[in-house]
Amino acid sequence: MEAIKLKTHIGSDGLLKIEMPTNAADVDAEVLVVYNVQRKRTQAEWEAFIDETYGSLADDPLERPEELALDVRDENVACQARAFL
Repeated sequence: MEAIKLKTHIGSDGLLKIEMPTNAADVDAEVLVVYNVQRKRTQAEWEAFIDETYGSLADDPLERPEELALDVRDENVACQARAFL
């Protein structure tokens, strides 16, 4: 048994089209469909979400570590890298 998870769109006609991998051609299969309708948020809902979460990391801010040195694997790459510095 194999599981495939995907996001797709159900058309206005109510039909769901699922394309299977080629190794599943011309075979009988038992299929289980579980779906969760995801509605789009309104502008007001997005604004409320931002208001609720804004500043949530203030007590534990994200830190960006110092960049590591580039590995030089080829002299041509090194020359190109120096050209951008």
